Amino acid sequence: MSQRILNTAKPTPAPTQRHHPSPPPKLGRRAASAAIAIAAAPALRSVSPASSRAQEFEPEAVGVAGAATATATVAAPCLEELPVTATAFLDVSIGGEPAGRITVGLFGDAAPAAASRFLSLATGVGYRRKEFVKIVPGYVQHGGVVSYPAVPAVTDRLAAEADALRARCPGGAVHGAAGAVSIVVRDPSLPPPKPKLVARGGKLEVEEEQVGVAPNGTEFVITTGAAPELDASAVLVGRVLDGMDVVAKIAAVPTVRDNAASPYFRVAKLIGDKRAVVAERGFNRPYTKVVVSNCGVLSKTK
Repeated sequence: MSQRILNTAKPTPAPTQRHHPSPPPKLGRRAASAAIAIAAAPALRSVSPASSRAQEFEPEAVGVAGAATATATVAAPCLEELPVTATAFLDVSIGGEPAGRITVGLFGDAAPAAASRFLSLATGVGYRRKEFVKIVPGYVQHGGVVSYPAVPAVTDRLAAEADALRARCPGGAVHGAAGAVSIVVRDPSLPPPKPKLVARGGKLEVEEEQVGVAPNGTEFVITTGAAPELDASAVLVGRVLDGMDVVAKIAAVPTVRDNAASPYFRVAKLIGDKRAVVAERGFNRPYTKVVVSNCGVLSKTK
């Protein structure tokens, strides 16, 4: 019978070495001032790399045709299952040069009010010659039509359709994949209404004062990937049937870097510095003009 021999010798601990980091060099007043100035440089001078704007649609990595094929295979089931009742087109130009056409299939049965609004703005001079104003990872956003007022009766109906679609889609993920086209009807960043006293007819009445400007339901977004932050703020109107390569070109346009996390920007905004307000308006805005040069209706079944 074999016997197992155990090694009971205690291991000799390795000698510990202590490292004493050298103290950081001291900066003079001029050097310190220069360092602060560099850290507080305006956000408008920084350009976001194009690769971070369209990770799903990198033209150099997968090619324009490959991007369109990839998005077709990962489209959300909710997008594929909703019937298309009409089609519209958006001709896009980037920097004054034609970039191609985006064909949008509209969901007139699932979102009748929202699809009808988008269709009406795609005709005439609604979206024509208007710019895309925001490019972020997940979606690109068109500026809409500023001349349209924010009518609560209209936006409330659009918001109700957004809630119905969110309940209809699996897990409430309406914007779970690329190719979704939606119009913005809510702004989650707006603070809640504040009560205020107003004098009317010799009497004091309490009214709710809405801080900021609410969306008017004309801005639209096109997703370039999963964008769950849009589920609570936008109502789905359709999906891209053709032209995701054009959406990829828009997403690849360099933009102004979002510097909202900078402590200098946050302090400036807190104290009401107007420069911070102006800078914030430019965050994620493309440096090159991206315009809907022409738009219209291709077909309408209902």
